[in-house]
Amino acid sequence: MNQMRHMRVGSLVCGFGEDPWMEQSGGLEERLQSLHEEIREWPGLEHLHRIAVVTYDARAERVRTFAHSNVGPRPLDPLSGNLGDYPLLQAVAETGRPWIDNAIISVPGSTGPGGRLLQQGFRSRYLSRIHWQGSLYGFLFLNSRKEGFFTESIVSALMPYRRVIGVLVASEMTSTRAMLAAVHTALEVSHYRDEETGAHLSRMSRYAQLVAAKIASKHGLSDEFIEYVLQYAPLHDVGKVAIPDSILLKPGKLTPDEFGVMKTHVTKGLDIINAMIHDHGLGALPHAAILRNVVACHHEAFDGSGYPNGLSGEAIPLEARIVAVADVFDALTSVRPYKGAWTNEAAAAFLREQAGRKFDPDCVAALLTDMSVIEAIQQQFRDVPSIPPAPGR
Repeated sequence: MNQMRHMRVGSLVCGFGEDPWMEQSGGLEERLQSLHEEIREWPGLEHLHRIAVVTYDARAERVRTFAHSNVGPRPLDPLSGNLGDYPLLQAVAETGRPWIDNAIISVPGSTGPGGRLLQQGFRSRYLSRIHWQGSLYGFLFLNSRKEGFFTESIVSALMPYRRVIGVLVASEMTSTRAMLAAVHTALEVSHYRDEETGAHLSRMSRYAQLVAAKIASKHGLSDEFIEYVLQYAPLHDVGKVAIPDSILLKPGKLTPDEFGVMKTHVTKGLDIINAMIHDHGLGALPHAAILRNVVACHHEAFDGSGYPNGLSGEAIPLEARIVAVADVFDALTSVRPYKGAWTNEAAAAFLREQAGRKFDPDCVAALLTDMSVIEAIQQQFRDVPSIPPAPGR
């Protein structure tokens, strides 16, 4: 139950009041766990001890653990990497044929999932792709501690559940992609007039993912929560599309009145998100509350000095606390019209100084645990220098 704590966000979004379009259903992992309980009530299926869903991002050709349900402790760390790094997954994706191993063995010297599953007492595994209307959405893993579990009759009995899980995953991913595509249009417009580049959004979202993964154990966060933090973090400043250029692009310090206008990007951003959810028929958008909280609360401060509602401590949704640290770190280490780029060391020192004031101390510590990971993200998503216009243009 603790694992669901941050997936069931209430109907209040950072003090803005009840939202008429707030989703009421739980996430995919919650539904997967309920379905798992139902499956194990059937005679012969009680030995299905693990279900896991790994999603596939076609743009990046990457796979990531997304949701899981286990009888007992979680046996494996989250899977994350390029699809090509996993030959078995690639083969199942290409052929469409499920893969069954009814007698898991440990290959000497191997650190692969087979050996680790064996160490946790698993003896049988089943892998199939999640494929819908010509698109690959991911993979379904089923495991049992009973050797020889996946007989023809068991596989046949599990077929309806496989299809239900496939539909749930495809539906959730389709809804999310539609929302991200809609907001991406707004972000593309803002990139032409804002100092924040696409590389900034890529970096800060991965910093946010890094923080969420580091604090997952302490805060009982699921892989699903971490994934949606990654997906929704780039949308935090969508409201800036409504801020006048004279303020948004001003190279010097803003006046108090100008800063007052700048702060309205939070409420304007929430209005944009709500309008898009409504206008595009995305009332069932997975974990829309996470998105709304990221947009509405990323300028709240841990000591209550932030805006727009002066929330403090754990009254600020965790996803917003995560994004605040990720966003500020990248803003500090990036060139902006009004400042040069800080070094990583200087930005890290600032975050540590402000931990417990502006920022959640856990989130700061999580981001700064391993600077080599930060440097790798910076190398992967470097800003591309803008090309000056030709003379006369």
